[in-house]
Amino acid sequence: MVIPVHDVNPVRRTPWVTYALVAASVLVFVTTPGTSGSVAEGGELARLCHLQAFMDHYAAVPQELIHHRIPRLVPTGAVGVGPNGPGCVVGPPGYDKSPALSVLTAMFLHGGWLHLLGNMLFLLIFGNNIEDRMGHIRYLLFYVVCGYAAGYGFALLNADSTDPLIGASGAIAGVLGAYLVLYPKARVWVLVPFLVFLPLRLPAWLVLGFWFVLQAVYSSGHGMSGAGTVAYAAHVVGFLAGMLLAWPLKPGTPPPPEPPGLLFGRRARPHYSW
Repeated sequence: MVIPVHDVNPVRRTPWVTYALVAASVLVFVTTPGTSGSVAEGGELARLCHLQAFMDHYAAVPQELIHHRIPRLVPTGAVGVGPNGPGCVVGPPGYDKSPALSVLTAMFLHGGWLHLLGNMLFLLIFGNNIEDRMGHIRYLLFYVVCGYAAGYGFALLNADSTDPLIGASGAIAGVLGAYLVLYPKARVWVLVPFLVFLPLRLPAWLVLGFWFVLQAVYSSGHGMSGAGTVAYAAHVVGFLAGMLLAWPLKPGTPPPPEPPGLLFGRRARPHYSW
């Protein structure tokens, strides 16, 4: 898997919406009870119970999205003692949850620093150009629509799942899909793990195309063991939604600048005409 670090594609305006999405995601993460980055205090079990209750309240649950109702018993966040020892208490929900709205709130929830930083890295690198092309308001609407497409697409494929769906990955996958449509020839600096991290400058169609193929393979049940904890199907749906929504903008999109004399991160040998 390659790690993008920068794209050679300058923007004309400051990507305020992208910055705001990143800031909001970080703020929500550090204030989410029970996460590794939370400022909340308490014992390990208490943090786990708080996190479970918080996610059940604000995360998107596929079964709830399909049937548009929440279960009668949910985690309350309290710690109790049962026949098998201490555990998290369940009871009637003390809140009125809208499953449809939970898709939006779930976009700002992340399970750990690695999950958060990985998503924000991709959003900062590729989101600024999509915001520049679409404009602030259209870009924000595009981001939300892709997130909803990814959330409901995943729910349709996993209708009986009660596992919470969290993260901005689906919406960001839409950004990547739009970037592939609008700027396929833009160059992206990436780090390729090969004994050491090799810096290369590759075309966006190769970087994002490879990323999409990996998500498609993993979503079909193949790939690394333990990959089932990641909603790869949501990435695939979000990516395709982003491509579809960005396609009408392709004819009027100017090509990105191409730095002369550079090829895959190294200076190419000049060709002379005699």
